[in-house]
Amino acid sequence: MASADGLRRSLKGPSEAAFRGRFGTEAACREALFAMRWREGLTCPACGHRGFCQLGTRKVFQCNRCKKQRSLTAGTVFRDSKLPLTTWFAAIYHPTRAKNGIGSIELARRLGVRQPTAWLVKRELMRAMAAREAAKPKLAGRVEVDDAHLGGERSGGKRGRGAAGKTPIIAAVETTAERRPKRPRLAVVKGFRKREVEKLAKAAIEPGANVVTDGLSCWPAVERAGCRHFPMATGAGERAASRAPVRWVNTTLGDVKTAIAGTYHHVSPKHAQSYLTSYAYRFDRRFRLDSIVGRLAWAAVHTAPQPHRVVTADV
Repeated sequence: MASADGLRRSLKGPSEAAFRGRFGTEAACREALFAMRWREGLTCPACGHRGFCQLGTRKVFQCNRCKKQRSLTAGTVFRDSKLPLTTWFAAIYHPTRAKNGIGSIELARRLGVRQPTAWLVKRELMRAMAAREAAKPKLAGRVEVDDAHLGGERSGGKRGRGAAGKTPIIAAVETTAERRPKRPRLAVVKGFRKREVEKLAKAAIEPGANVVTDGLSCWPAVERAGCRHFPMATGAGERAASRAPVRWVNTTLGDVKTAIAGTYHHVSPKHAQSYLTSYAYRFDRRFRLDSIVGRLAWAAVHTAPQPHRVVTADV
């Protein structure tokens, strides 16, 4: 019974009241970040001494021996931010609670900040998500692969593959032996060409994996990455999307497009990869919602910051 209760908690994640009880004060957030950065205690990088004091006026730690100072947020995505850590933790909590993510306007409303500020915070957290996803192992075993486009329809324009104004993407979903979805990889590509498929397969799929696709002519290129290819003729239309061989990759693509259309309405090609990766990050942790806030905070602590000019270059 206890294990069933634990599973329900992990699937639901913490309530907002529980979240605020844990991260509702600046002191609680600083304590959590300290544990994430220096689990074994703080050691001076200059002299190796382990004795530190905290300066109350500047909120930095100073070595008792050589007086070198260290900031809690230096070297993290929180560096130089004027926002309280409670705001950052709230920015971590709200997107991870939403299956389809959250737009910057809605996030700004919940955080009590301006929309451009919410957008920048969200961008930094998405970088942390991307860093964690990049460190995960490649897909292995049975992998379903399919293509899709992101972007709204244009009246009078060409539909389907090759449509103008749309972003081509490829999805790969690793499944269990029972053909349940495990992990996705979603990537923006230049087009549905063999060179792009080979590049994606080498980056995201382990050699020897069994790759299942529809009959598109570019998919045999996965064999150049050492994968075994199993093309399945699925036909076209809604019935094709529900066919068992590629059921889960099509479900994933449908969820991604629904999330973007419903939550963000439009995502430019420039930022599409970030949104796809953030979707994959949440999907990979859908059964660990009770710990996802701490996990993303840990990722943010261990992701190096970017100069402000780089972050705002394409805002």
